[in-house]
Amino acid sequence: MSGLHLIKLCVGVESVAELAAWVAQRGGEHGHTTRMSPKRTEELLDGGSLYWVIKGQIACRQRLLDLVEVRDADGIRRCRLVLEGAVVPVVQRPFRAFQGWRYLAGKDAPPDIGDAANDGEAAMPEDMRRDLAALGLL
Repeated sequence: MSGLHLIKLCVGVESVAELAAWVAQRGGEHGHTTRMSPKRTEELLDGGSLYWVIKGQIACRQRLLDLVEVRDADGIRRCRLVLEGAVVPVVQRPFRAFQGWRYLAGKDAPPDIGDAANDGEAAMPEDMRRDLAALGLL
């Protein structure tokens, strides 16, 4: 796992399952466009992921494949985050709201659910995991 990742709010999405369904509809890799471009591109592309915050919890991640400069309809430069199609659930934990994206150090990134010490967590419904994490019980 990389030493550097990005974290971003997944606005308008209610669950990991909803995000995964949306990504699957589009097939394969896809992208997300942001206003600002990360400066630490090389570190991010060395195995980094975009961690999504859903309903106040870091909930899942998608591996970063590329960062591409694009221009919008008004000619303003943007950054397109090219993401792998797989949406990987992670051990959820609370994260406060913020604007844009932030860097996330590898040591601070939550583990994938399959990598968690308690594999029983993977069998729990997502809303139950979210509620238990919010209560500090997971």
